[in-house]
Amino acid sequence: MTSYDARLDGKVAVVTGGSRGIGLAAARGLGALGATVVLVGRDDRAAADVAATLVEEGVDAVGLGCDVGDAEAVAALPERLGPLAAVDVLVCAAGVMSERSAKTLRTSEEEWRRVMAVDLDGVWRTMTAFVPGMVERRSGRVVAVSACLGRMSGPGTAGGLAPYRVAKAGVNALVRNLAHEQGLGRRGVLVDATCPGHCRTDMGGPDAPRSAEEGAETAVWLATRAADGAETGLLWEDRQVVPW
Repeated sequence: MTSYDARLDGKVAVVTGGSRGIGLAAARGLGALGATVVLVGRDDRAAADVAATLVEEGVDAVGLGCDVGDAEAVAALPERLGPLAAVDVLVCAAGVMSERSAKTLRTSEEEWRRVMAVDLDGVWRTMTAFVPGMVERRSGRVVAVSACLGRMSGPGTAGGLAPYRVAKAGVNALVRNLAHEQGLGRRGVLVDATCPGHCRTDMGGPDAPRSAEEGAETAVWLATRAADGAETGLLWEDRQVVPW
């Protein structure tokens, strides 16, 4: 059985991209540790249906729709959540893949903006919606789901899939910047990114070597860590820091 640093009883966790894939696996893991989980998907009905499934499994969960690529929709999320907007854990897992032909000099403006709007801008928007409350309460855990393809020290140097690779590298930089602005955990807020690896999801395909649960496990673990003395502002894979 996987061990974690602490339970999350009484905590509220918001998970974007929570209606499927890595996001759903993270939501299920957080809920199993006692958190009330808010699943944010693109569609209200789909998110609510998935949340109902988690409730049947014994998880305290609600679902709502919000396109993180829409600035106004994200800004309205805290008010829609009411008391649940006092978030303790934020997992930014919403993401889209770029077209396979999207190389740096062959990407249209429309395709570049489509991917960036969700994969990078959406992470920033969601942080600006919920992290200020964490800062005020001096307590919070922020985990952004990045990707190995965004590691410019490794797979990210292979070229191709330009909007996706660059967006995920931007997520890594965004995480580091915010973590430093928050005193690297000294003010009670930890901010990290995780690389889930190649997982069996809609994006990863059915033949990927890892399950969504394996990909989400590090995100769940990061949400349970104590702030005192914790390393933060980093990219993690299987609970280990990796260069990017």
